Amino acid sequence: MFQYTDFDHRFVRERAEQFRGQVSRRLSGELSEEQFKPLRLMNGVYLQLHAYMLRVNIPYGQLSSAQMRKLAHIARTYDRGYGHFTTRQNVQFNWPKLKDIPDILNELADVEMHAIQSSGNCIRNVTADHFSGVAADEVTDPRIYAEIVRRWSTLHPEFTYLPRKFKIALSGSDADRAAVYFHDIGLILQNNDDGETGFKVLVGGGQGRTPMKGRVVKDFLRWPDLLSYLEAVLRVYNLIGRRDNKYKARIKILLHETGLEELKALIDREWCFTKKTVGPVTERDIADIQSRLVLPEYGPVDEGGVAKTETAKAENPDFAHWLKSNTHDHKRDGYRIVTLSLKPTGGIPGDLTADQMDQVADLADRFSLGEMAVSHEQNIVFPHVKQSALFELWTDLQNIDLATANIGRIGDIISCPGMDYCALATTRSIPVARRISENFAELDRQHDIGEIRVKISGCINACGHHHVGDIGLLGVDRRGEEYYQLSLGGKIGSDSAIGTIIGPAFSTDEVVDAVEAVIETYLELRQTDETFSDAVERLGLAPFKARLYPENFHDAA
Repeated sequence: MFQYTDFDHRFVRERAEQFRGQVSRRLSGELSEEQFKPLRLMNGVYLQLHAYMLRVNIPYGQLSSAQMRKLAHIARTYDRGYGHFTTRQNVQFNWPKLKDIPDILNELADVEMHAIQSSGNCIRNVTADHFSGVAADEVTDPRIYAEIVRRWSTLHPEFTYLPRKFKIALSGSDADRAAVYFHDIGLILQNNDDGETGFKVLVGGGQGRTPMKGRVVKDFLRWPDLLSYLEAVLRVYNLIGRRDNKYKARIKILLHETGLEELKALIDREWCFTKKTVGPVTERDIADIQSRLVLPEYGPVDEGGVAKTETAKAENPDFAHWLKSNTHDHKRDGYRIVTLSLKPTGGIPGDLTADQMDQVADLADRFSLGEMAVSHEQNIVFPHVKQSALFELWTDLQNIDLATANIGRIGDIISCPGMDYCALATTRSIPVARRISENFAELDRQHDIGEIRVKISGCINACGHHHVGDIGLLGVDRRGEEYYQLSLGGKIGSDSAIGTIIGPAFSTDEVVDAVEAVIETYLELRQTDETFSDAVERLGLAPFKARLYPENFHDAA
C-alpha cells in the first residue's frame, strides 16, 4: 500500500478545512447553489436526485483494511449504512448531509483518503488493473506509474478547468483488466525488443453518447518521458478541445474531428516544448514511490496447500465453482488472487453494508495481509491469499453473502445507480440488474453458460459501460415508459469492440425475457468450448434477431 508523505497529509487536511469554509458559506446563503457547484465538484460532492452524494477516490483501486473500516464507520455514522463501489474504482455515499461532509473529509484524511478531483472538469481518479502488483502476466507493477500520474495530475494548475472530465487508466499487461481502450488516455506497460520498459499510449477512448475505441498515438513511449508526453496531450486538448458544446468537449471528439495523424502531429509538436519544461521521470522518482509503496511480507506457504484445496474441491462442487470463477493466478507460488463478488443473487451491484465492510476488513487482515483492491467491475479483490487458506476463506465469505461464484459470469452484472439515485438517468438500472440476477440464480447454469458480461446503463452517459458488455442494456425513456435497448458483441482488451444495437428496445416487463432468449440462442448454437463472445463474432446478429423479433425477421437467404 502507498503511504502518504508529510506534504500529502498536510495538503489533504488543509483542503478539507478550505471546503469546510465553503460549505459554511453555502449553508448561510452567502453562496448560491450555482456559485457553490464548482467548489463542491472539485471536492467530490454531487447533487443527485434526492440528496448530495460524496464520491471518494480510491487511487488505482488500492485499499487497506484500516481504510475499509473507516469507510464502514462513515457509512454507519453519516449515511444510511452502506456504500457503493463504482466502475471508476471509487466509493460513493448517497445520503450524507452537506453540513457533515467536511467532517467526513477529515475522517478520510485520518486514513490517507480524500475526494479531491473525483468529479468536475479535471483529471479524475487514476485507475489501474485491479490485479496490479500480483498479476502473473504483468510486465511491471503499474501502481508505481499510476502514483506518478496521480501526483502530477492533482491540482495541476493548467488542467483544473478542462473542456470536460478526463480519465486515465493503466494496465500492466496486454490482458487489459483496466479497460484502457475506453479512456481519454490509456497506458499499457510493455517491454521493447531491447528489454526497455515503456508504454503503448492510447488516446480518445470513451463511452457515453458517442462511444469510441482509443487509438494508438505512441507505439512505445520510454518511461522517463511519461509526464512530458502526457502534458503534451493534455495541453493540445485543453487548447483546442471543444468548449462550445459539452457533448462534443471530450478528446475523443477532437480525435474524430482532426484525424489521428493530425492529432499525433499536434501532440508531437507540443511535446518538443514540454520535454524542455517538464522534467523526465527519474530512477530516483521510481525509488521514492517504491519506498512508499510498502509491499506485504509474504510468510511461508503450506507445501500441502494445493493438495488440500484439490481435496476440498472434489468434495464440494460449490467450492469448485468458486475456485474456477473467483480465483486467479498469482505471481508467487502458493498464493492465489481472490475476487469477492459484490453481486449476490438479487443484490444491488457494487453495494456493501457497513457491517460487511468491517467483516471484509477483518478477513483481509486474516487472509490477504491487510490489503485489497476495488475492481472496475464493482467487486473487491484480495490479492494475497495462500492456496491452503482458500477453503477457509470461502467458508467465511459465505457467512457474509460475499462468496457467490459468479465472477465473469452472467450474475456478475455491472450497473449504474440509474434513476433510483441519479438526476441524469432516464430509467432505472438496479431493479433490472436484480431481476436478471434472479433469473440466472442457479450457479450450475451460470457456469454452463460460461464467461459473459452483462452491463446496464440508465442513460446515454453509459456509467454502466453497456457499450462494452457481451450483452449491453441501455435504458431509454419512451413517453414516460422505461425501455431498454439491447446490444451484443461489446468487449474490452486488445480486441475491444463496441456492441451493436440488435433492434427495437424492450419494455421493463420484457427485458429479462429478452436476455433469456439471447442466452438460449447462444446455448443452442454454440460450438464446443465456444464463448459467448466468440459465438457472436462467428454467428453475427441474425440468429439472435430471429429469436427476439420473430414476427419482423426475414432471412435474407
